[in-house]
Amino acid sequence: MIVFDLACSHGHAFEGWFASADAFADQRARDLVRCPVCDDAAIDKRLSARVNIGKARAPVETPAAAPSPAPETPAPSAPIHAIASLPPEIVAKLREIVRNTENVGERFAEEARKIHYAEVPARAIRGRASAEEAEELREEGIDFTSLPASITSEAH
Repeated sequence: MIVFDLACSHGHAFEGWFASADAFADQRARDLVRCPVCDDAAIDKRLSARVNIGKARAPVETPAAAPSPAPETPAPSAPIHAIASLPPEIVAKLREIVRNTENVGERFAEEARKIHYAEVPARAIRGRASAEEAEELREEGIDFTSLPASITSEAH
């Protein structure tokens, strides 16, 4: 069994377990390897810090070479790993919620108030609110829930 650190074209990081590197290549070619966060099939391997430990061997002498610079890749965040470890039916439901909501971004608190006080027609929205804005919404009796940023990003 081989474990690869993978990422979709939207930058969601996750790991995949395969029988071999050929098995990964075959499954990826048939779009069977998909992002657990956004369902993207454009998957690539990332650099991994995993080390396989086997039987001790004598070190092999090799000529020293200048280290090549590693490509810049964003470090995976804990929320993405948390989402990737959720049951598939929960991730699917979260994706459905995101697809069926309007992203109002930083205007979330303002738009939630307008909807709550019937200043605009009711609609499903998502966005970002500071901790202070969220507390004010709760104090006003405005219902909302928090979702991880990796689920609510526009990359889906």
